Amino acid sequence: MGYRIFNKLTKMKYSHKAFVPGNRLTLKDINQETIDAKYAVRGMIPIIADQLNEQISNNPNHKFPFDKIINANIGNPQQLQQSPLTWYRQVLSILQYPALIHNDDVVRHFPKDVIARATTILDKVGSVGAYSHSQGAAYFRESVAKFIEKRDGYPSDPNQIYLTSGASAAVSYLLQVLSNNDQAGFLIPIPQYPLYTATIALNKAKPIGYFLDESNNWSTDPKQIRSLIEEQNAKGIKIKALVVINPGNPTGSILSDSDIKDLIDIAAEYGIVLIADEVYQENIFEGKFTSMKKVLCELIEKNPELYSNVQLASLHSTSKGVSGECGQRGGYMELAGFKKEITDVIFKLASINLCSVVSGQALMELMVNPPKEGDESYALYKQETEGIMSTLKERAELLYQAFNKMENITCNKPMGAMYLFPRLNFDEESFPALFEEARNDNLQVDDIYCIALLRSTGICCIPGNGFGQVEGTYHLRTTFLAPGTEWIDQWSKFHNDFIEKFKK
Repeated sequence: MGYRIFNKLTKMKYSHKAFVPGNRLTLKDINQETIDAKYAVRGMIPIIADQLNEQISNNPNHKFPFDKIINANIGNPQQLQQSPLTWYRQVLSILQYPALIHNDDVVRHFPKDVIARATTILDKVGSVGAYSHSQGAAYFRESVAKFIEKRDGYPSDPNQIYLTSGASAAVSYLLQVLSNNDQAGFLIPIPQYPLYTATIALNKAKPIGYFLDESNNWSTDPKQIRSLIEEQNAKGIKIKALVVINPGNPTGSILSDSDIKDLIDIAAEYGIVLIADEVYQENIFEGKFTSMKKVLCELIEKNPELYSNVQLASLHSTSKGVSGECGQRGGYMELAGFKKEITDVIFKLASINLCSVVSGQALMELMVNPPKEGDESYALYKQETEGIMSTLKERAELLYQAFNKMENITCNKPMGAMYLFPRLNFDEESFPALFEEARNDNLQVDDIYCIALLRSTGICCIPGNGFGQVEGTYHLRTTFLAPGTEWIDQWSKFHNDFIEKFKK
């Protein structure tokens, strides 16, 4: 009986009449926000760079005036020959393959503190191949809390820490939770890191740019921010959060304690969330970094009535600093001042994503809890990390000096982070052919410059318009991560040729 029914159904299935194929999706069939979102650091010019790189790889007899692409478009240190820290990779190797602990040769050749740390993590967390708690393994969150307490001198609650897949995942959680309708506004610095405008667009919210003062080393202007809040409120747009990137990306600037206090005052006055993107806090060349959490705690201590309601989300990452472990996707977010009903929703989002990459969580623990003096790994760790910082500072200085020797370029000295954001001082009166070419190609002037730079030298950087800039000004963002000085010399030569070609 069952066989006859099955046979009948099978015949029905395969005797189905011919049909007209349905059409494939077009752009009008998908979410418009995914079309409108832009992410310059992997946008048009990096796509051209990838195409050029493929042509070079496939054709040894290519006719390009360069043999490789220099990826200065994104802060990706290990892509540009920065070596991984030995301490990180030794511990991670055991976490990935715990049987190594039982191999006498490994135990003999690895430092004792490496074996001890890997053993502790395996005992506390278990396999990095298993899901962790949605906020991240408790042991790792406790280490992050101790790091924050040591850094700031104030307590940190492990239950308010979320281990995330890089800082980008934390940004996504926060903006998604806060974007309650299309009238939700987010104050973002201009220039800004394009992750923010892209994520805001995906959530159908409103990006509201506040301009950093280029003439004063990209400082903030509290008066301007307050005016923007009042203007947007009058339009029916409710400002939900103020984004602060410190040290600055793409500017390389560092906020003073008084700058930070001014921003906290604004958050306290208007009841808006502060998002402190502090992923470059270890990349300091001049001055000092102070966390927003520390300044907030000091203010609460002095005047709890005024500041206790301030809501702060602080972000950090293993991708930058001296780690450069961008591909490992380690990060954390610490929340302070939020009501439990809000943190419950953030926890739900983290739960939907199950957990962040557990090996990335482990790497975050290794970053915030490195070898200490007296540990067997300490001398090598200190040598490697100091070497990386010294090299970064030297490269930043070399590129900064080169820019300020180029005609029609000015550049603020980088105090931190991994970038320079030089200004291209081009005006239509002096460069009429350049502006004409930009109009004809439906591009901006800094697009033309960066495309020409790429096609002439293989150096891939990003036009300032991808980060936002004062109307009528033109910039570019470049990392200073590439080794050597040959590429800087090539850039200087290109620039001289570009000026000669276009300047009237």
